[in-house]
Amino acid sequence: MKRLFLAIIIVTAVGCKKDDLPKSQVLNENWQFKKSADTSWYAAKVPGQVHTDLLNNQRIEDPFVANNELDLQWISEEDWVYKSKFSVDEETLKRKHLELKFNGLDTYASVFLNDSLILNSKNAFRTYQVDVKSIIKSENELKIVFESTGKHETLEAEKLPYKMPVDKRVFTRKPQFHYGWDWGPILTSSGISRAIELVSWNDLKIRDVYFKQNYLDDGSASLQAEIDIEYDMLSEPVEIEIFVNDELKSTTELSIVSNTFSVPFQIKNPKRWWPHNVGEPYLYSMKAVIKHDGRILDQVEKKKGLRTVALIQEKDNAGKTFYFKVNGVPVYAKGANYIPQHSFQGEVTKADYERLLDDTVDANMNMLRVWGGGIYEEDIFYELCDEKGIMVWQDFMFACAMYPGDTAFLENVKQEAIDNVKRLRNHSSIALWCGNNENNEAWHNWGWQTDRGQEEIDEIWESYQALFNGVLPDVVNQYHSEIDYWESSPSFGRRDPRSLTEGDAHDWWIWHDEYPFEHLLEAIPRFMSEFGFQAFPSYEAIKYINGNDSISISSKAFDTHQKHPRGYSIIRNYMERDYPIPEKDEDYVYMSQLVQANGMVLGFEAQRRARPYNMGTLYWQLNDCWPVISWSSIDYLGNWKAMHFKTKKAFEDILVSTKVDNDTLKTWIVNDKLEKQSGVLNSKIIDFNGRIIWENKQQVEVSSNTSELKLQHSLRDSTFDKNKVVLVSEFNGKTNHYYFSRPKDLALHTAEILKTIEPTEGGFKIELSSPTLQKDVFLYSSTKGRFSDNFFDILPNTTVVIEFETNHKTFEDLQIKSFNNFIR
Repeated sequence: MKRLFLAIIIVTAVGCKKDDLPKSQVLNENWQFKKSADTSWYAAKVPGQVHTDLLNNQRIEDPFVANNELDLQWISEEDWVYKSKFSVDEETLKRKHLELKFNGLDTYASVFLNDSLILNSKNAFRTYQVDVKSIIKSENELKIVFESTGKHETLEAEKLPYKMPVDKRVFTRKPQFHYGWDWGPILTSSGISRAIELVSWNDLKIRDVYFKQNYLDDGSASLQAEIDIEYDMLSEPVEIEIFVNDELKSTTELSIVSNTFSVPFQIKNPKRWWPHNVGEPYLYSMKAVIKHDGRILDQVEKKKGLRTVALIQEKDNAGKTFYFKVNGVPVYAKGANYIPQHSFQGEVTKADYERLLDDTVDANMNMLRVWGGGIYEEDIFYELCDEKGIMVWQDFMFACAMYPGDTAFLENVKQEAIDNVKRLRNHSSIALWCGNNENNEAWHNWGWQTDRGQEEIDEIWESYQALFNGVLPDVVNQYHSEIDYWESSPSFGRRDPRSLTEGDAHDWWIWHDEYPFEHLLEAIPRFMSEFGFQAFPSYEAIKYINGNDSISISSKAFDTHQKHPRGYSIIRNYMERDYPIPEKDEDYVYMSQLVQANGMVLGFEAQRRARPYNMGTLYWQLNDCWPVISWSSIDYLGNWKAMHFKTKKAFEDILVSTKVDNDTLKTWIVNDKLEKQSGVLNSKIIDFNGRIIWENKQQVEVSSNTSELKLQHSLRDSTFDKNKVVLVSEFNGKTNHYYFSRPKDLALHTAEILKTIEPTEGGFKIELSSPTLQKDVFLYSSTKGRFSDNFFDILPNTTVVIEFETNHKTFEDLQIKSFNNFIR
């Protein structure tokens, strides 16, 4: 039976009693490790991995430098032992319940407390909680033996009468990219990947609180706190209080008869959470407090945004829509695919998350896809996405493979899914759960069924169905039903015509099949969830790879960091089509970044112009896990490539975009804002010295949340040389430059770029100008810092102001490259 209490009475009662909250003792100190067969112990860092512990003890060379990766494969073939001693005070020992909580063990681990085996772990993505009340003492030793993944994988593979399309890694539930990718090293590490805690309590502990949103409109939000507990005093009454922004919303007395119960509450006139580019990502503070006889037994507080989000798939004349509707509003998704920030997750700091997600927002992105070959990210990642208004497309951790379907494997995955869905479901940023990356496409289009009997084909496909159309959607439906589940990304392979008319698409005709970038102007899907192109990283990253100050890209050491077998040749082939081929390595790096950036922007603009037919573009990939030649727009050291700077402009909420169709110049204005835009569209064709050849000004109005064609101009009677002019389009402070010829055909002039540099409070202000158009101007320096813009054009006889943010007080080595200097 429930009844309400006056808040003042309860507060008074609390003042008379001592709280009895659970306590957590983090056991991240005093760790040592060794190879199983060795006798010498070395200091270890927790969270961490074997590779970084070996490096910190100077037992190996840096795996990210030169060819060192290749020499370190022995590490994954060994078993490793970690141990730590820890003390427990008398007060804690007297508590009724003590358990060890393992937030991440990678992967096959036997855990011993005071020589007693307490856990066998076989899933790096799971959280394990073990009752140790009967074993723990005032002085304790915790020992963990990590076995080589290869031993277990071989045993599992031998159970099957056939070989899986991708062998070994599919049997182990750990980050799949550890086994190597076409952008990542083979560093199959092991270790204590997340914190270990000793948790103690007396009568009650809250296991989980889900602040489930049931209904939302402008007048009210209806929610319920679904609470899972451990409680020794079943049938004893407890008081449950729900606070929102420190305001008491519900006070209930319950006689608990099970470990799960629900408490409803309401919020009047709620503020909504929005993606940052269309509104405020407002978060409420919600807290559940459980008391008995006036004592607080436990409490849990979460940040929670109120919003509705749905994946909309509706049949239309072309096929079927695919877009996200947030709070009833269609939102165009702009963003990227995100991979782990480091091959060794223990090295990633809160500052790293802050910086990368700030870079995401700064580039006008509102969605990241957490790719299925990495990890279910740390809590801080989702907390920051909530705060910054970044939607998250969350893959389950399966990628580019077919997986087993035996009972033990499916049960292991089910528990993994439950752990992570429950951990993440309070985050407002979660917009979609997706079963896997490219598994469906691979099975049907990558030749994996060749030379297999029908019985074998059926069994492998039945295993796929059991996992991705059985276990995973069932978990989402049971524990996070307010969010949609999507079986596999992409929906269809790129050779299936439906990839352009429904579902999401991965367009790898670009890169893998070496289609020209102009392909992106016509091949526009409903939602582009992957496409990309490689470029070399920054000069700083190349020096890191080479282990010296060399920017050589032909060294054997550097070759180890190109993981795509045709990577070098593909970059060169694309470069030859549209750009000059520089002779110097540092110039080749610069040119590769222009190829990537301008090709990708061609796709971004085409897709955004096509809204609402297309309602999302997520490129491959945002970041790197080590210094490498890759598809990323931000390299391992955090440096923006040309692509990230140009993506920032291409993803602005107001975009002016032009293309030429059959000698007709067409200009669109894309408006992602929820308010209409009015202003003057100023279009002018100028030569590279600034002379106006043609100009048009017109007052226009652009509806909210749309793309509209606003200018059509015939070029049939035009007499200008297309190699010598640029179209400059401006609308409400947004500018776009459209060139009528390929970069290598432009008749650009060489001239000095004039510069002045002045110190500012946060660094330096740089003013640049030139009597002629300077294309793709690149600023760089050995002084560590961040330019506010880069790889930009300087229009003739205009001044561009760039801020250089740095902690350094001097700035004397600014260097400038311009594409003009490469035109012969």
